[in-house]
Amino acid sequence: MNIFVTGTDTSIGKTIVSAWLCIHLNANYWKPVQSGSAAEATDSQIVKNLLSKNNKGVIPEKYIFKVPLSPHTAAIIEGKRICMNELHLPNTNNSRMIVEGAGGILTPLNDEATICDLMKQLNLPVILVARSSLGTINHTCLTLEALRNKNIPVLGVIMNGPKNESNKLAIEKYGRTCVLDELEMFDQLDHSSLKKRLPSQNLIGACNELSTIR
Repeated sequence: MNIFVTGTDTSIGKTIVSAWLCIHLNANYWKPVQSGSAAEATDSQIVKNLLSKNNKGVIPEKYIFKVPLSPHTAAIIEGKRICMNELHLPNTNNSRMIVEGAGGILTPLNDEATICDLMKQLNLPVILVARSSLGTINHTCLTLEALRNKNIPVLGVIMNGPKNESNKLAIEKYGRTCVLDELEMFDQLDHSSLKKRLPSQNLIGACNELSTIR
């Protein structure tokens, strides 16, 4: 069971959601492309720290760039190019993996390909991470529509931030999807806090169904 975690935007909470999913699904983590390794900890390093007590694998990035820019621009600055034929699911001894994208689904990887193309190439179902605050309905529904137009299967949405019942219901209605879970801010971000926050039955059900189908 492998899942691609994407978001409606950058800095939307994909990395924390990915770590949380890894803990509760006993999954490995892989971020194929990372931009911004010079300024702060990479997403892989953040996840590794959060999973340290869970003893699960974090797979090294295939491409990692120093500047915090769109991957295609970061690659150009460093005189490189992201080659899609080099991006394949790593072989591990774990049948479960969470793959985290970079930015939103139309973030460019090179002159021709976007994160959406990577999703199709890896042939993975998607969980969409969305903020819970004002503006999320439009951004989330636009992203869901784009994913459908690309024939990419969507398991559902995880909303990140203070619970907002009105936005949740609107996303489910107008986005024609299921909000699998709602993650509020953690008082302390560590392995213990993520482990204590159990996934909803909606999320468990979607993952169990995915395991059966795939």
